[in-house]
This record gives sequence, structure tokens and C-alpha cells, in this order.
Amino acid sequence: MNEEHVNESMINGNFKVMGMTCAACAISLESYLQPLKGVIRVSVNYPNQSVFIDFDDQLISIETISAKAKEIGYTILVGDSEKVNVEFDELEHQRLKNLKKKLTFSAILSLPVFIISMFFMGVIPYENWIMLALSVPVLAWCGSEFYVIAWRKLKHFSANMDTLVALSTGVAFVFSLFNTLFPQYLMNQGLMPHVYYESAVIIITLILLGRFLEEKAKQKTSSVIKKLMGLKPKQVTAIRNGEEVIIPTEEIQKGELILVRPGEKMAVDGRVKKGESFVDESMITGEDIPVEKSKGATVFAGTINQRGALQIIATKVGGETLLAQIIKLVEKAQASKPEIQKLADKIAAIFVPVVMTIALISFAIWYLFGPEPEFTHATLALITVLIIACPCALGLATPTALMVGIGKGAEHGILVKDAQVLETAYKIDTLILDKTGTITEGKPKVSDILWQNTSKQEYYSQIVYAIENQSEHPIAEAISAYFKDLGVEPVSVDGFESVTGIGAKCRVEDKICFVGNSRFADLYLMEIPVALAQKAEQLKAEAKTVVFFGFDDKIEAIIAVSDQVKPSSIAAIQEIQKQNITIYMLTGDNEHTAQAIANKVGITHFKANMMPADKGLFIEQLQQQGKTVAMVGDGINDSHALAQADVGIAMGSGADIAMESAGITLIHSDLMQISKAISLSKATMKTIRQNLFWAFIYNVIAIPIAAGALYPVSGFLLNPMIAGAAMSMSSLSVLTNSLRLKRQKL
Repeated sequence: MNEEHVNESMINGNFKVMGMTCAACAISLESYLQPLKGVIRVSVNYPNQSVFIDFDDQLISIETISAKAKEIGYTILVGDSEKVNVEFDELEHQRLKNLKKKLTFSAILSLPVFIISMFFMGVIPYENWIMLALSVPVLAWCGSEFYVIAWRKLKHFSANMDTLVALSTGVAFVFSLFNTLFPQYLMNQGLMPHVYYESAVIIITLILLGRFLEEKAKQKTSSVIKKLMGLKPKQVTAIRNGEEVIIPTEEIQKGELILVRPGEKMAVDGRVKKGESFVDESMITGEDIPVEKSKGATVFAGTINQRGALQIIATKVGGETLLAQIIKLVEKAQASKPEIQKLADKIAAIFVPVVMTIALISFAIWYLFGPEPEFTHATLALITVLIIACPCALGLATPTALMVGIGKGAEHGILVKDAQVLETAYKIDTLILDKTGTITEGKPKVSDILWQNTSKQEYYSQIVYAIENQSEHPIAEAISAYFKDLGVEPVSVDGFESVTGIGAKCRVEDKICFVGNSRFADLYLMEIPVALAQKAEQLKAEAKTVVFFGFDDKIEAIIAVSDQVKPSSIAAIQEIQKQNITIYMLTGDNEHTAQAIANKVGITHFKANMMPADKGLFIEQLQQQGKTVAMVGDGINDSHALAQADVGIAMGSGADIAMESAGITLIHSDLMQISKAISLSKATMKTIRQNLFWAFIYNVIAIPIAAGALYPVSGFLLNPMIAGAAMSMSSLSVLTNSLRLKRQKL
């Protein structure tokens, strides 16, 4: 790692990469770029097809880095992030389309080759020539990418899985071609001129199938960063010299006056200069109730103005806004690598060269010390090792189990969007829960009403409904919806007036009526009856918002509005705690409300007044203590925390961006599903371990036999035809074992 010149000229970025086909590619790209002068750190994320680079732009440019990557076959897309994302999506879509064509063509041509080889050898006239004619297009077009990449790697003295595929299929094909053109050569030496076209074409078809399924899964996953960027409007109305001017968001300057109409998104962080409104800040705070804004209030980019027009003085623009900081935090969290990926990288990095070395050693030993004909025996050993060690079983071991596990999860309402989380979820020992929309319903509802005079309850209900039905406050909407559901008919009222920060009032029968907070009662010198006052304090202690109804000069009722705890939350939390998982509740709400909800659901550890960055930092601190952390949330404010966590779990009823940031989405928004998700992870990981065990054992046993280890003892030599069949059986065993997951209960 180059540590010199780490100063203000050092910049970093997350860039999309084209051309990576396996985990070994990530190692290859990292090792090639890391030694470049000016490059501080390189971290390649193969599943996301991206590379995070820290570099000193005084010593090296990103264009130079991109050019160096292209030398070994990888394309780093450079430029405006939005344009790059569009270009990447288009290229990936075209790649998937081409891959599908090649897979279809390869499967159609490979099937008759396999049937002839397995069941009709020596029966069909000119069988070798027929198989040759069918195999050439498969290798020359369908499998061309393997050979192109292998050649590029060879020029830079590196290798990956493509190299092994290219070598095994290439050698098998060339050997078969020789035996087809010159069959007498081996026959004169008393050997049958076998051909192995079926091994070459079936290997290519299987690898293409795996890549097609992988690419298809990637294309279904939208970019988190793209959705976050979509929160910022492209244009904004600025007030310049007293006139309204529509300008691109990028041209906004600090201190500039911005007009935000109802329904529009904030383009900057700023301070309200003029106007009153309610702003939906759920993407920042996670709290569902819009926040009232008036002169002097702070607003954030990406939040939505709901009611009146606001004039905003821009205080933070561009990369300084809170939304931009969330985007950067999500990028950083996504660029980091889990341990399981590092392990996979290490295995991929050593597997290919080890197999190639064994094959070459086998060739050399047979050629130098083997019986006559030495070259023939050496070539057969080389081909047999490469064929039997083809990474089909190893390559299928993890993805097939994950695919079945993901399907199993979908049947139970557990949508897995990042396959790697199933490799981590079983290790969870710490669970972070958001409050609103996760533990609670996320929608304010009337929970309690206490009337001072029950004989007039019906009449007073009509008055309250009439007042709240004309108010735009979110609490008023909840109360209005409550009375509407009861079938209450509003009375006619006069002189309706909304008083900012207090409530609303009107006149009925020449008497003043109001619905609002306790400040309204104080303003009109209304005494709150002792019973109602005591009940109000009790309700507040339960984290409920209390509204007072006054008629004439008396307080006649109190109404409590709250975000209800989901019916399954308490039982789900108890079930999770039984699995020795520590639960934390993190919320942007106040300490009083957080304490009340935590007590109600049985959570000991909680933190209130948490901003998005605070949640992510808290999770990072837990991870530094060696904890495996899962985060459950439903809002845009949770996107950084979901990305930072080892396992991100989003509630299906939440914001799209939360579901995109998370690896798992609970479609039914039921916390009981978390236990099932962990069970699914355990079952999937067990299957993966079994698959890897058999794949490795297969190679450990088969490769020495293929190299001829039994020949000195028993004179046994493994026929490449049997090696091809064994390779196919190993893949079949892995697939069969993976399918067993479908029958497991969660």
C-alpha cells in the first residue's frame, strides 16, 4: 500500500466495473491497481460490480487508473455518477441478453453431443465428425469469452476460473480433434482414440447457466445510490432580484433564497425565512408525523413540503447536505467486504493455480517416468486432471444452495435481495430495531378518549369532527379519520381558525370551541378537571400525544393519539431474545417516547434522538466489539444503518430505499419473520457447508487419481471419459443436496 502523499489532494470514489466474472477477478484487479503510485487503497466488490479507490489526484488520475484496469480486461466507468449508472445498466442489460442467446445456443448443440457420447458411441456413422461439427460453435462463439479472458490473463501472468475452464475445455477439444483427424496414431499404439467433446461443451453450458442466473439476479436489484439521488429535485425555483427563476439544482449557492411549493422536495438544507407548512421528514428522522415548519425552522434536502409555500435560505448545498452525507455513508458501507467474501477471494485466488500446477506436474512425471507411449499418457493425465478438477461443483456449491434458500424464503414472505446475507444471518448476536414502522404500526391513530360529560358525548363528537375535518394537521387527520369510521356527522361551525403550534378553534351556538394542546386551555383560562388532568399525564407517560377539547369555558374531553405497537411485536421480541440475541431500539423520537415503547415491548437497551449517521456509527461501534449486527428498519433514514449492518432487514411496508439498502425484506412487516429468516440462514449455511465439503473432498480424492496416483499400486488409470462423467456427477450431487432445502421447515 502506498502511504506517501496522503493529504488534502487524496480523494476517493466508488466506481462501476465491467468485465468481472468471478471472485478471482476481484483479487486480480485489486492486486494490479494497488501497487500503482498514488493509489492508497483499492477494495473491489464483486457482487456489486464496483471498486472503491482512495488515490492522490496529484500523483495519478482516475482516467489513468481506468486505463491500467483495461490492460487486464476490466473497464472502470468514469464520469458523472448518474450518467455512469445509466450506462452501466444498459451494458448489463445487453450482456444479459447476449448471455441468454449463448446459453440457449450452447444447450441446444450440447444436448445431442452428450446423448451421442453417453448412449450411442460406436453406433452412429461418422459420430466423431458430427460431434465435432456441433462442438465448434459452442467453443468458438458460446464459450469465446472464456478463451479471450484467459488469454488476457496469460499476457499478465495471472489466472482465474475462466483460465481453468478455457484450459480444460480447450485441451479436451484439441485432443478430441486430433483423435478425430488422426485416429490411427493411438490405434497403432494399442490405444482407443477416445474423444471428449461432450466434456468440453457440457462444461461451457453449465458455466454459462450459472453466470446467466447470477447476472439475472444482479439486474433485478436496483441501485441504492440511484434511489437516494432521486430524492433530490433536478430543478428549483430561486428568488433573484425579487423574481422567481427556475434553475438547475447544481447552480444553487449558499445564502440563496429558494421557493418550495406544496408537494415539492427540498433541494438544499436551509432555514425558513417566510411561510408556514408541514414537512414530511420521515426519510431523515424515520418519524411518520410531518413536522410543522415556520420562520426560523430548519429543513433538509430530500424532505417533502406538504401544505403551504415556504421561502428557504440555503445554508448547505451540494455535497454538504444531510442527504448527500447519507449517500456517501451508504457508498462506504457497501464498499466494505464481509469476512465470508474475503475467504471466498482467498480460495478463488489459490484454487486455479494449484490445479494448473498439479496438471503440469502430472504431465511432467508421466512424460519423464511413465511407460510408453510417454507423451500420450502424459497428455491424458493432463486432460484428466483439468477435466475432473473443473470448478463446476465448487462453483455451484454456494450459489445453488443460496438460490434454493432464497426461493424458500420467498414462500414464507422473506425476500432476500442480497444472497450474501444468508451467509451471515445465522451468526447474528445483536439486533437493532427501529421504532416507527418496525416495532409500531407507523401510522398515528386515536387510542383513548375520555369525556367529562358522557351524556353529551355524541354532540361533542360532532363538534370535534367538524373542527378536525377542516384542519390540515396530521394529528387532526388521525382524529378526523377516527370519527369518520364511527359514522359521526359533523355539525355546522362558524369562524374556523387554525392557530399555529396550538390547535384550531371555531364558534358553535355563539360559544367558543377548540381542539388543541394544553397551551390552548391556558390561553382561554380553561381549568382542566382533575380526573382529565391525571389521565392526560398518564397517557403522556405512555408516549401518547394528548389533545384537549374545550366547549365554552370548560374542558370536556381529552383525546390520545399514538403510533400503536404491532400486535406481534412483543411476542416476536421475546422469541428473538430466547435465541440469546441482544436487542437495541434506536429511534429519532424523544427520550420519553422511546422509554415508554421500550418498556411496553420488553426491550432493555434503547437510544433516542438518533440521526441517520448516529445509527450507522453505533452499529459500527458494535461491530468493532466483534458483534454480528442485524438492523431492522423501514425508513430512508435507516438506509445507512441497513447498509452498515452485517445483515440489513427492511419491513415491506416501509420506504423503497430501505428495502433496497437491506439484504432481506419482510414482506408482511412482521417481526416474527426475523426468527424464520435466521432459521433459513442456518439451514442454507448447513447446505453450503455440505456442498463445499463434498466439492473439496471430490477434488482431494479425484485429482490424485486422475493424475495417476493409483497406477504404481494397481496399474489403474482414470479414463478422461470417466473423469468427465465424475465431474458431472459431482455437480449433480451438489444440486440434489441443495434442492433438499425446499423440504425443510422454518
